[in-house]
Amino acid sequence: MAPPLLLLLLLLPLLAAATPPARPAYPDEPPSCAAVDAPVTVPERREAHGGGRILDITHYYREDMPSWESDDGVGQFLWLPASMRNGSLANNSVMRMPTHTGTHVDAPGHVFQHYFDAGFDVDTLDLDVLNGPSLLVDVPRDQNITAKTMESLQIPKGVQRVLFRTLNTDRQLMWKKEFDTSYVGFVKDGAQWLVDNTDIKLIGIDYLSVAAFDDLIPSHLVLLKNRDIILVEGLKPENVKPGLYSVHCLPLRLRGAEGSPIRCILIK
Repeated sequence: MAPPLLLLLLLLPLLAAATPPARPAYPDEPPSCAAVDAPVTVPERREAHGGGRILDITHYYREDMPSWESDDGVGQFLWLPASMRNGSLANNSVMRMPTHTGTHVDAPGHVFQHYFDAGFDVDTLDLDVLNGPSLLVDVPRDQNITAKTMESLQIPKGVQRVLFRTLNTDRQLMWKKEFDTSYVGFVKDGAQWLVDNTDIKLIGIDYLSVAAFDDLIPSHLVLLKNRDIILVEGLKPENVKPGLYSVHCLPLRLRGAEGSPIRCILIK
């Protein structure tokens, strides 16, 4: 019987002939990233995840969502300059829109020039404030958020994050293309009452501004003056029961920007 090493040497030519040639790692004609014969499926779009435990309160971006003081909505904000259908190796979109579009967050530099110049942008916002226990409350539907309104809500001391659901949700204003100046928001005395009498550090509201249109700048100045309150605007608290949740909001890290799109969820 031949020694094992000699037998292996005799078999090597036969093994090499039976082995198919290796495929090149980078062929001259790279295949498409998508399988040609892959079955076409319809994506599932959800507002609730985890069996209803996670609730998405962020509006998805669309061309007919309202834009500040515009009757035409946001308009086109996505382009596809590189398309696989046109011969590109991958699809690559370009996005362009104002930073205060849809569900978004305000930084102190939004209404204070000296804060803007000093660099208090969205990248400096405290993520600890934007994430944690929160209270979703229903605001009386016949008025803006005044000092009297705030007092009537009886928000307990120690509550730091409050999401205010207003008539804006009932009227579905965020689903209408035309900007509506009659939306509900804080007037100056309501903002001042909140600062003086509560521990709230995160304010969320269901239209493009936390401040009523007729008190737009005065209310913002009161709320952002001390840089300890964060404003999240354009929320979607639809079909959500009032009560306690864990809120989680994450803005983009846009250095130099006074606003940013933000993704917000509630966890039961």
